[in-house]
Amino acid sequence: MGQQQLLLIVLGVIIVGIAIAVGISMFRSNAQSSNRDQVINDLNNLAAKGQQYFRKPTSMAGGGQSFVGFALAPVDTGNANGSYSISTGASAPTGATFVAGLNDTNTTNANVLYIVGCGKELGNDGTNPVKAYAIDSANSVTVRVLN
Repeated sequence: MGQQQLLLIVLGVIIVGIAIAVGISMFRSNAQSSNRDQVINDLNNLAAKGQQYFRKPTSMAGGGQSFVGFALAPVDTGNANGSYSISTGASAPTGATFVAGLNDTNTTNANVLYIVGCGKELGNDGTNPVKAYAIDSANSVTVRVLN
């Protein structure tokens, strides 16, 4: 083979290698973003269940304008998107009190409910999984991304 043909083959191999590396990077980024969106969607659904409990009278097995006594059903603590848990206080944003899939009952805070979700894909830091939490209050639901 001539020198020009060898150079073209090497150049072709380099271009294919770069294309594969870019494709893998795009796939990981898309998987991470998709998992984060799914966790946020699940958190919104769980927060809606919290709102339902909050607004239902105690005579109908609700909270009667309180989140005390609300617990996630066993089926709600985890799915293909991630694991979910109730956190009882302001330490929720740091994730210090979060245990994935722990089925805990809110026993302390009547006005605010923290629901934390931990996804299956690696988050922005590249070492910890995707993580977000919902702050469910009497009049609103706010979701914040941790990783």
